Amino acid sequence: MAAGTERKILVAVDEGEESTYALSWCLKNVVTENSKDILILLYAIPPRAVYTGLDGTGYLFSSDILATMERYSNRVAECVTEKAKRVCKEVNDVKVETKVEHGDPRDVICQVAEKLGVDVVVMGSHGYGLIKRAFLGSVSNHCAQNLKCPVLIVKRPKSTNVSNS
Repeated sequence: MAAGTERKILVAVDEGEESTYALSWCLKNVVTENSKDILILLYAIPPRAVYTGLDGTGYLFSSDILATMERYSNRVAECVTEKAKRVCKEVNDVKVETKVEHGDPRDVICQVAEKLGVDVVVMGSHGYGLIKRAFLGSVSNHCAQNLKCPVLIVKRPKSTNVSNS
């Protein structure tokens, strides 16, 4: 892209250290000083598990409990996006927007990226093993396979234990 061109960079954020690392990495390696880049921080509130009382194995939650769960989810989203905005202020003076959406993160990230016509999506890799990934699915893999724009998956370096012996 030519210098001075505005880019929309979508960064998926969540509670994990991987997304914080990916955001920091993006600020150091993707966003340029004095750019017109717009950083869009996206947090997806995952859907609640559905519990039914029909077969006697699940739970049926009252509207008070559901409202409390909703408030908690919104508070978590607010905390995560505020933390991410602080990281942006510390590293680089960049235009930042935040979005909070409800739904499966795989779908939310893809839908928002397409809707906003972003230039690149940056996300952390949780580094799930084969079994966990088979059950949970890989959000980053899903996005890489389904988005038309580039997807930058940032892996956090493995910590090394160095002994002074």
